[in-house]
Amino acid sequence: MDAGPGLEFEREIVKLENQVGELERVADRSAAQEADLRELRQTVNEQLREVYSHLTPWQTVQVSRHQNRPYTRDYLQLVFDDFVELHGDKHFGDDRAMLTGFAKLDRFKVMMIGHQKGRTYKERAACHFGCAHPEGYRKAMRKMAMAEKYKLPLICFIDTPGAYPGIGAEERGQAQVIAESMFKMSRLRTPVICVVIGEGGSGGALGIGVGDRVAVLKNAYYSVISPEGCAGILWKSHQYAPNAADSLRFTSGDLKKLGVVDDVIDEPLGGAHRDHHQMASRLKTYLSRTLAELEAIPMDELIESRYKKFRKMGVYLDGAVEA
Repeated sequence: MDAGPGLEFEREIVKLENQVGELERVADRSAAQEADLRELRQTVNEQLREVYSHLTPWQTVQVSRHQNRPYTRDYLQLVFDDFVELHGDKHFGDDRAMLTGFAKLDRFKVMMIGHQKGRTYKERAACHFGCAHPEGYRKAMRKMAMAEKYKLPLICFIDTPGAYPGIGAEERGQAQVIAESMFKMSRLRTPVICVVIGEGGSGGALGIGVGDRVAVLKNAYYSVISPEGCAGILWKSHQYAPNAADSLRFTSGDLKKLGVVDDVIDEPLGGAHRDHHQMASRLKTYLSRTLAELEAIPMDELIESRYKKFRKMGVYLDGAVEA
């Protein structure tokens, strides 16, 4: 997979990748050119390994937003054997920012819900750049009820900077519908797996983020607010977004330590945008294994464990620290 335009901290790597591409396009390479190609590939891999093992939180945000990063619809094609999309909330309309439908994963029939950003500008505008409206969450809740009725495990892919913040969305009950969705997921009598595949921003992410297992891709982030939003509130300027990113502790490593997520799914060298198929293979392996684990747990025990998992998040002791 072509990584496309490089991020600022990848400029030197992209130059080397372009050289590799030029050599690969040579039809009859000489022995010297073959040696140069092998050396260049090794250099690229070494630099990718070095850079991506020391990403700052702000660089992680940039990777999670990379325009070539696989989205929900990409994974639907690469991970699942079949997908039948279901539309509409039977109240207002069909929100393109929220994909829902039946899917098949190996021996499992599942219900799929996921944010969709869109690849081209036209698609992104139609999907509101991944920011779902209330009708998107109402559509999702209808599919959750259907999953429960037909005893289908629920899989949710989270990839949004946040729920749509417009006046119309607020008038149609944005905050209320997100709260209703979270409440419904907490009591849903079917296994639920949630995976943050890119951005996990604010209540827009939490609206489909209550699950028995919550995972995050290594270079994704999951946060109460976007870095730009936090910087705008605390420093009154978006230029302080990198500072906000450092403080929010929303990278996969931090999330695992804090108990916000259960698992971190490793990405291919250089990020998921460099190899969609390998990333899809890793995600499929995780989902298949986790579905099999959850299948064996009695439903009452599963719901109680789900409830306790979220109730204990953010618990802290107020008092003097013992030496």
